[in-house]
Amino acid sequence: MKLTLIGTGLMGLPMAHHLLDAGFELTVWNRTPAKAAPLCERGAQWAETPEAATADADIVILMLENGTVVEHVLYDLKALSALRSDSLLIDMGSTPPTLAKKHALDAQTQGADYLDAPVSGGQVGAEQATLSIMVGGSQSALKRAQPVFDVLGKKTTYIGPAGSGQLAKCANQAIVGITIGAVSEALLLASAGGANPAAVREALLGGFADSRILELHGQRMIEREFTPGATSRVQLKDLRTILDTAHDHQLTLPLTQRTHDEYLALVNQGLDHVDHSGLLLQLEALNQPAKVQTHSHKEQTDA
Repeated sequence: MKLTLIGTGLMGLPMAHHLLDAGFELTVWNRTPAKAAPLCERGAQWAETPEAATADADIVILMLENGTVVEHVLYDLKALSALRSDSLLIDMGSTPPTLAKKHALDAQTQGADYLDAPVSGGQVGAEQATLSIMVGGSQSALKRAQPVFDVLGKKTTYIGPAGSGQLAKCANQAIVGITIGAVSEALLLASAGGANPAAVREALLGGFADSRILELHGQRMIEREFTPGATSRVQLKDLRTILDTAHDHQLTLPLTQRTHDEYLALVNQGLDHVDHSGLLLQLEALNQPAKVQTHSHKEQTDA
């Protein structure tokens, strides 16, 4: 089986390494060639263009940042028109559901099949091959893609027809963004009231308020470690997609809207590059008159 992976960034690079480990014949393309160099050193083939990358592939995987980039690669750089009539195109990034449906139809016009299969688990999940994969498209295409998904993730869930996987991703990102906001506010409140936020987090773990976000991102907040696994810029983009999709269905989502606005303020501070758990920084800025800092208790403990 000949695979092509387009997009070897934070997520795509470790995914490509797993595909090579599994013995797949792999071709790669990335806007910045240097990011794909480690893969080529391991035997992956470099394609000069997306068009060349897709021309001879059985399965083409896109792992790109947003729908605009996907559109550019598929249409402007001719990756879609180069697809073989018996190939399978899989978009594993986060693309608006409306675009996913359009891409499915256009792939079918080429004679190719299509899956939207966005993932949850972030960079750590990509590195550990423990991604949760949400699939929209035909079940026959999923059966064809399953050996690839088994290499990349621990769980594959069939959601429904094309676009459904991206709707599931929207649901995921709404919960992630809002919960990051809730954890940020909780730790900020604890600190402002004189409690040790690290001890508060420990007390909540295992209780009804427990979550992976409290466990992982709560620890990031306490340690003030905001090197990105997923950036605030991408979280903001996903929240904008959710709100646009809600508008298409005449829905009002006030919690998502509020969280979006806080991420927008964070990004407008020039902090688009920090991890999405860095929303804490925006809440601290919002409360600057109170000079609340969650690290104050850590410093007292260290002293």
